Amino acid sequence: VQLQASGGGLAQPGGSLRLSCAASGFSLDYYGIGWFRQAPGKEREGVSCISSSDGRIVYADSVKGRFTISRDNAKNTVYLQMNSLKPEDTAVYYCAAEVGDPGCNWYEYDYWGQGTLVTVSS
Repeated sequence: VQLQASGGGLAQPGGSLRLSCAASGFSLDYYGIGWFRQAPGKEREGVSCISSSDGRIVYADSVKGRFTISRDNAKNTVYLQMNSLKPEDTAVYYCAAEVGDPGCNWYEYDYWGQGTLVTVSS
């Protein structure tokens, strides 16, 4: 079971990035997927999560209206489209997977990708 997060980088305030989370060794069809982030000196927080059974989506208040999570089960990949980026979005972003329909708390997830760094700066 492996998750590979990619797509991070440097963006200017107001810019966009799209993160990808590709799964290998298992099918995402039966897994809830979450995107989490951790900034230096801060706790890991849930950014957005999508369930497996009904596609229910949760967003952190800080990213609502700016970020969009989506899943492509045929490609076994989940995406996080990040628009209108702010400096406070700077963090290492992780994707995680858990069987069924977990919530959007990091401790509910057993399988984690390696993280991709997002830096928002002018």
